[in-house]
Amino acid sequence: MSQSPSPTPAPAPAVPRAYAERLTVPWWWWPAGLAVAGLLAAELWLGATGARAWLPFVVLLPATVVALAWLGRIRVAVADGELRVDDARLPVRYVADVVPLDAAGRREVLGVGGDPLAFVVQRPWIGGAVQVVLDDPADPTPFWVVSTRHPVELAAALGAARDAG
Repeated sequence: MSQSPSPTPAPAPAVPRAYAERLTVPWWWWPAGLAVAGLLAAELWLGATGARAWLPFVVLLPATVVALAWLGRIRVAVADGELRVDDARLPVRYVADVVPLDAAGRREVLGVGGDPLAFVVQRPWIGGAVQVVLDDPADPTPFWVVSTRHPVELAAALGAARDAG
């Protein structure tokens, strides 16, 4: 009895790379912010008794934590055929081109020659960004500029998702 060779399995369809990032503040902002809030609370306290003794600490330290967490709340993701930036969503079928930008490139795109109709999510403490050029005749937005710590990876993920769709 001869055995026929087993058929080779068909190659799996290319799955686009997913990308996810949270645009948090630098780690050193946390101790610095809490130190400044603690110093301000101590200035307000200045040896007082009663509510003035503890109220500045109870209010300022949690407020600093909330403010720093709020500053780092933005999430950038490429998943399910769309670019998600916070609550904004862009289907990748409308992406014409993706350009990774360093700090100088971002400054140029957002500077004097920038387009006021562009959608911009920019965090000054993050140097890199991507420019996503759109191809949607129904949308007046010419491009998106999104801050990211990994512009090349985000551009690759967007390109892969666009090509897969």
